[in-house]
Amino acid sequence: MVISRVLHIKTSGDCDIVDITQDVVKAVSECGCDSGTVTLFIAGSTAGITTIEFETGLVADLKAAWERIAPRGIGYKHNQAWGDDNGHSHVRASLLGPSLVIPFVDKKLALGTWQQIVVIDFDNRARSRQIFIQIMGE
Repeated sequence: MVISRVLHIKTSGDCDIVDITQDVVKAVSECGCDSGTVTLFIAGSTAGITTIEFETGLVADLKAAWERIAPRGIGYKHNQAWGDDNGHSHVRASLLGPSLVIPFVDKKLALGTWQQIVVIDFDNRARSRQIFIQIMGE
């Protein structure tokens, strides 16, 4: 069985980190499957999806790490081509990736105790985002 849904969220940009774990838990619990996988995919080239321990210290650490890896304010060719000053956003999103697959058993996501699912919006402005949720299971 394959079930598809779309989750709509609003983000504030600038490395906004949004916990979507409960939305995914709800989709899995309502899908009618006991075991399988859930695939999450964010549409857009300036955001990505991962798992973290969603707590204040780690959120700050992760934002600082992204600034070290692909800092704002340096000469990105994308900025020269398009003038939208978000070259760093595209590089960060490319490194993180747009998708994540998580298994579930007995309708429960196979996440660690302190592991949450997050969307990170790297763009330089607020956005409305679509996360596609596709559940495959039995």
